[in-house]
Amino acid sequence: MRNKKAQSAIEFLILVGAVLFFFVAFLYAVQSNLSDKTRERREIAVREVALIVQDEIVLAWGSSDGYSRNFELPNKVQGADYEVNISDELVYVRTIDGRHAIALPVFNVTGQPVKGLNAIGKRDEIVFLNT
Repeated sequence: MRNKKAQSAIEFLILVGAVLFFFVAFLYAVQSNLSDKTRERREIAVREVALIVQDEIVLAWGSSDGYSRNFELPNKVQGADYEVNISDELVYVRTIDGRHAIALPVFNVTGQPVKGLNAIGKRDEIVFLNT
């Protein structure tokens, strides 16, 4: 009688251990999937900021002298702080943690984009950004 109780206790512990293992594996898979989706959303948001700047510069270059417009860049992308600048005819957008970055080509422009409200214009065939 005592052997059967001990065997039942061991079988129960093995069963509980197996269920616990599969539960932890399931939670890990769900967390990993959520993490990947968050990373993808942040990469898309960083790209969108770069595309906004690129599109505004292309629009200004294609316009006639006297063109002016205001556009806005978000203060954060998907909850992450970022920086944006133009250097060597490329617009760079990268998160402060360095995990997400993109560079897109742009025409030559005088000035730098900033978070928040930006003013862009064209005078004497030169595109000015926040100057």
